[in-house]
Amino acid sequence: PARKTPTLSLPPDPTDTSSQRRYDCHFRMSSRSCGALPHSVRINHTSLEGAMSSRSVWKIPVAAAAALVLVACWDTGQVVEPNSDAASFKVSPELVSPGAVYVMTNDPAGNEVFVFNRAGDGVLTPAGTFATDGVGSGGGLGNQGAVVLSGDNRWLFLVNAGSHEISSFAVRPDGLELVSTVWSGGMRPVSLTVHKNLLYALNAAGAGNIAGFTVGQKGALAPLAGSIRPLSGAPVTAAAQVQFSPDGRFLVVTEKATNTIDTYLVGSDGLPSPPNPQPSNGATPFGFDFGLRGDLIVSEAFGGGPGLAAASSYRIGADGTLHLVSGSLGNTQTAACWAVVTQNGRFAYTANTPAGSISGYRIGKDGSLSLVDADGLTGVSHSPLDVALSNNSRFLYAFNSGEGTVSAFRVEADGGLTHIGDTDAVLVPGVANGIAAR
Repeated sequence: PARKTPTLSLPPDPTDTSSQRRYDCHFRMSSRSCGALPHSVRINHTSLEGAMSSRSVWKIPVAAAAALVLVACWDTGQVVEPNSDAASFKVSPELVSPGAVYVMTNDPAGNEVFVFNRAGDGVLTPAGTFATDGVGSGGGLGNQGAVVLSGDNRWLFLVNAGSHEISSFAVRPDGLELVSTVWSGGMRPVSLTVHKNLLYALNAAGAGNIAGFTVGQKGALAPLAGSIRPLSGAPVTAAAQVQFSPDGRFLVVTEKATNTIDTYLVGSDGLPSPPNPQPSNGATPFGFDFGLRGDLIVSEAFGGGPGLAAASSYRIGADGTLHLVSGSLGNTQTAACWAVVTQNGRFAYTANTPAGSISGYRIGKDGSLSLVDADGLTGVSHSPLDVALSNNSRFLYAFNSGEGTVSAFRVEADGGLTHIGDTDAVLVPGVANGIAAR
């Protein structure tokens, strides 16, 4: 008969005080057996306030679990001070689920995905390459989002800029399995975004466009009829990124050449409205990401001017209008191009390629920005071309275009970055592009 086993629910990161809540302990009885570990507790690693989209289960001895009881699991509504015991509790690396990091080779002779296995402590080891049946561009794309994972981490998608195609892979324990490679709906795809069973591609050649696809139950891509939309209408846009808002109601596109941010309303049929081009607060809007409350955080390269790198934050109105919250907060670095936001919505990071640095920003409850470090030097990398966070935001990874390596950082509770190490130079400098992590 199944053994009733105590189960302790735990937030994804007990050092995370983003919800500013105190958590009380509780056990609940489960009818599922602990299998080979009869004297263990099953800890369900679940999301709090949307901080995680996946669920994992750890097993630890009961004696060790007793210590974790103190950080418990449901919300009592009491405020936790940043320096309290609950805020300073730390999880050992052994309790962090392993995952993987994916980088696109962008090889003009045959595009591939390079896979790194991620250990529980964030360290990466090479795990092979997987062909896309498409062709890379062999050079820079001026983009963010060339490689993306579905929300449930079942599928990986990437662009083949040289053959004007996009590919989908099934994520397997031992790597990837190619599912489909289809035309991108335009020329020179550079960025992808996925929400549930909808995927949109950004094609950057000339005026550029966006094109929609459905994702089948087995990961196959199929064009969504009537989904192609133009960008701002300028003859050259140098579009950098497309992304869904967290609720899937909007699509957002940045245009570097026109200093424009386009928004689209997405209907229940998955089709977008005509574009709503709006001026960026700062010059050269590039990468962006969304916060926990739907805040839009956009990096601004300012044409690569020395020391001018910045980021702005916006709220998106019901009609897609952008409302500025923090305008062009400079970080003293150069060419902020890529941006990511932690899943708890507390921190944003921008990669500053020429400066070889990563800048951290705190995100207030109202979407306002402030610097983690006054000089903007939160992490040091080597010409970081793109950045990605693991699915629990415990680790940040930067692809270094100048060296063909990937740098790993641990994200600390205060937003600081601790360098873990770099991979060997297994990627071609100046060619590889895009990074995704889980």
